[in-house]
Amino acid sequence: MTQFTRIRISLIVERLDPTPAIYHAVLEDARRRGIEFAIGGGMAVAAYTIHRQSAKDIDLYVQPHDRDAMIALVHEHGLKDYFEVQPYDRKWIYRSYTDNVIVDIMWAMPNQRAQVDIEWIRRGRPVEMYGEHVRVLPAEELIWAKLYVLQRDRCDWPDILNLLYCTADQLDWDHLVRRVDDDAPLLGAVLTIFRWLCPERAALMPGRIWHRLAEHVRKSGAPRADLLDTRPWFVPALEHAHAGEMN
Repeated sequence: MTQFTRIRISLIVERLDPTPAIYHAVLEDARRRGIEFAIGGGMAVAAYTIHRQSAKDIDLYVQPHDRDAMIALVHEHGLKDYFEVQPYDRKWIYRSYTDNVIVDIMWAMPNQRAQVDIEWIRRGRPVEMYGEHVRVLPAEELIWAKLYVLQRDRCDWPDILNLLYCTADQLDWDHLVRRVDDDAPLLGAVLTIFRWLCPERAALMPGRIWHRLAEHVRKSGAPRADLLDTRPWFVPALEHAHAGEMN
């Protein structure tokens, strides 16, 4: 096996598909300018699980201080702000597009639980993608970020279960538990599902992790549904909103 895991992900496998050329240009230019980034989303999941997903866009994770430089770069390559097509929350992502190509630039989690730091960028698996040697997000950070995507119309826990199945014996579990910190019960929930689903693979996890997770269980606290979905769907949140309307 070479130093770089070779994966090929494209919107369409036809040679005339222009998507890889645009992705290659952006990745090459970012590397040339010294902008550090890592690739996330379905492409990153595929790098760990070999579970090919439709590459409707490419997710580029950068540190907050590199956000403006990366946005300027995609503009120079002819991409426009997707906000013109569909408004989105700009606190954590910049969506750019041209024709049927979307390049997302991310510097934080959607729920603002964390910002991208250098470990997101440098710890991940090296891959060869679109003719460039790059890194995808670390599996631990992928799992961490996807923990909170538990909504009515989208749930990333299937991705987490696939990541666990393929990397349970390779993960830096202590690093992952440190990352999730007070949200360890949420990690414990998906791990409980994984242990039920694939007991043999779950047995590859170090036993101490279950004790570490138990230490982080919150004794009390307000409902935290807003970390999963900003829309009011959880009963306490609905009651709070209703009380505000009455006042």
